[in-house]
Amino acid sequence: MGNSLQKPGFRNIELKEVTLQADLIIPENSVGLVIFSHGSGSSRLSKRNIYVASQLQKKGLSTLLFDLLTEEEDKNYSARFNIDLLTKRLVEVIQWLNHEPWTAHLNKSLFGASTGAASALLAAAQLGEEIKAVVSRGGRVDMAGDKLGKVVAPTLFIVGGDDDVVLQLNEKAFVSLNCEKQLEIIPGASHLFEEPGKMEEVARLSAEWFSEYL
Repeated sequence: MGNSLQKPGFRNIELKEVTLQADLIIPENSVGLVIFSHGSGSSRLSKRNIYVASQLQKKGLSTLLFDLLTEEEDKNYSARFNIDLLTKRLVEVIQWLNHEPWTAHLNKSLFGASTGAASALLAAAQLGEEIKAVVSRGGRVDMAGDKLGKVVAPTLFIVGGDDDVVLQLNEKAFVSLNCEKQLEIIPGASHLFEEPGKMEEVARLSAEWFSEYL
């Protein structure tokens, strides 16, 4: 494996153009890897994503939380909404994972939150059967546009029942999916699922979906 091998934990992802910071957790006898694509203005330090990741790890799932942008790039507000750039970055990270000794053998899946759901779906559309499952939490799935029909991975949309605008966008986008799919509406939850017990429900639904398809 060579001296370049890093143990799972905090690490740098060395891509051609940039170096990204990441947190990789691989439980013993892991059954697959969930790669997180965070929303605009967020990062690998998102408390919501960290919580979901912790619950997935308890189910034997490996998780990767990483910064889609460098600190310098993130200072450019428009970059946070550059879905093409974020998708390209996500695909490059998946390719990097496919060559890393710790992760090359693991089946890959994607968890996208808010705008991160769009890049997750676009990456899934591009990579085809390489992606085994996708979960969107409060996702701006409409930003994936006409590529939604190219997603083949089983896809779960999770939306808060009180998140009216995003719920409408998800219901419309859901029709465009041709893969195995499910739309879960969590009653009484807003866009950030901050209400008591709602993020726990997101984690439970996500864990069940990933466990089934990984």
